[in-house]
Amino acid sequence: MEVYGKRVTFYGRVAYSCLIIALLLTLCIDDACSQVPRRRPRNDKCPKVRAMRNFGLNAMMGSWYVIQYFASTEMFPEYGCMRSSFVTSDGFVTMNFTYVFLDDPAATFQQGNITWIIPNYGQPAHWVHAESSYEEIYNTYVIDTDYRTWALIMHCAEKTKSQKYLSALMLAREPTLGQNVINFLREKLPRYDIDVENMFAIPQENCTRMGTDAYAYYAYNTS
Repeated sequence: MEVYGKRVTFYGRVAYSCLIIALLLTLCIDDACSQVPRRRPRNDKCPKVRAMRNFGLNAMMGSWYVIQYFASTEMFPEYGCMRSSFVTSDGFVTMNFTYVFLDDPAATFQQGNITWIIPNYGQPAHWVHAESSYEEIYNTYVIDTDYRTWALIMHCAEKTKSQKYLSALMLAREPTLGQNVINFLREKLPRYDIDVENMFAIPQENCTRMGTDAYAYYAYNTS
């Protein structure tokens, strides 16, 4: 009985020691994990966006200067003299735009266009890319506008083989926009996963070539 009792005590001590070691290891692992920065989970889905209510599509049309822009694939400012002109017809919205690359010493105007379809006329501030070349779901939203002075639009594409693509454009009818308005519009964007620290100003100075400006040169609709 005495030997049996000692055996019980010995095994009890072994079990107790194992328990203490396990607890210490757990504490060490938890402490080590707390020291390692945790990666934010990758979110490949576009944010839920509520497009502007009571949006007047026709009032949005016409010419705009792009005052600031954000693109999730760009970490440095790249563009200058970016301007756009919106037209709508038969359920489509087209934006023609011009810009120059900041690192182009000749400052040659580049031209492009995007066409959207309005999927639901009950929500005319939500557009979807109409070009067949876009394989992704590519939504565009008018976040807010007063039509006469400023507007804010954003795009989001859920790509099939890479992370989502986000972009945003701050627009103005004139080449400049007051800082209070710029701050007001920038405050609307973080809720849509847009990092305003990487939203860059677009210079609008010295934007004439061949004695005329880009709108006239490319015969944009400026009405």
